[in-house]
Amino acid sequence: MGQRTPLYDTHVASGAKIVDFGGWDMPLNYGSQIEEHHAVRGSAGMFDVSHMRPVDVRGDARAFLRMLVANNVDKLTQPGKALYSCMLNHAGGVVDDLIVYFLRDDWFRVVVNAGTADKDLVWMEKVRLDAGLDVTITPRRDLAMIAVQGPEARAKFWKVRPATKAATEGLAPFFAAEAGDLFVARTGYTGEDGFEVMVPAAQAAKLWADLKAAGVAEAGLGARDTLRLEAGMNLYGNDMDEVVSPLDAGLAWTVDLKTPRDFVGRAALERDGARRAFVGLKLLDKGVLRSHQKVVTHAGEGEITSGTFSPTLGYSIAMARVPREVKVGDTAQVEIRGKLLQAQVVKMPFVRHGKAMM
Repeated sequence: MGQRTPLYDTHVASGAKIVDFGGWDMPLNYGSQIEEHHAVRGSAGMFDVSHMRPVDVRGDARAFLRMLVANNVDKLTQPGKALYSCMLNHAGGVVDDLIVYFLRDDWFRVVVNAGTADKDLVWMEKVRLDAGLDVTITPRRDLAMIAVQGPEARAKFWKVRPATKAATEGLAPFFAAEAGDLFVARTGYTGEDGFEVMVPAAQAAKLWADLKAAGVAEAGLGARDTLRLEAGMNLYGNDMDEVVSPLDAGLAWTVDLKTPRDFVGRAALERDGARRAFVGLKLLDKGVLRSHQKVVTHAGEGEITSGTFSPTLGYSIAMARVPREVKVGDTAQVEIRGKLLQAQVVKMPFVRHGKAMM
């Protein structure tokens, strides 16, 4: 038996198929992964993301995060502003990807991935000790998280929690605000608009039930994966890990090498640079692209890091790490069951706000 979120019993009561995900018992789907995917693209769906770990960083927090993450938290000057970044090891590999929220100069909130949360906390404490900073790192296990995503997500959320509208209606993307007991962020992992809501654990089941009654579809890990892949969003453990640099995972935009600020892993990134290209693939033949399939290009071989059949587009898509010489518009071949199938190198994202981008 794995760890369970405050919504576990709710998922079981809804008939969810429960699977292990990073040591957590999580819903894969509630009957039809495809229907859940389309509900998010067409209206609104919700995901239990309570397995992810909010961590409050207090004290000399800005100085600590300047050193801890590859992006520059000095960009965060407005309360509630969020920043996506990677936490690196000294070799430039990705310990985890995360979101940092600025609340005050002495208080930031970091959200880390479920499967890496324990090692992340150990690493954060090591960096703190090495830097000799006066920082308190507190995991917030008292909070659940529900992601409400889709073109109608915000309107449906306000319908069930109207008191939050004044504080959240003006939020720009990648901003958050406290609204009573809730911490509401205009962020997500689907390529659609919506909120990610941190709620006291004891209130999570009620919020979930109210959203369901308002027509927000329950959605599981299966739909979350196809949605994020269509949106060109990386998955830790697939598209990057401790031996993969963010520069080789399409995440150079999350790395600040322009300012003189030092951070863990910077020296390795500057020494090694980008060694591989990270590209999108569209399968031209019939088949399904999956992780670890070999990619053959004019410049040498690569590998698919994430692949799936796209419910929105109606064909198979993937992310792949390939030789640096490979460019958008090139053709490639993917080895599937001993056969080389034709694919095209394309720009990501594949889908944004429900519309094909290719």
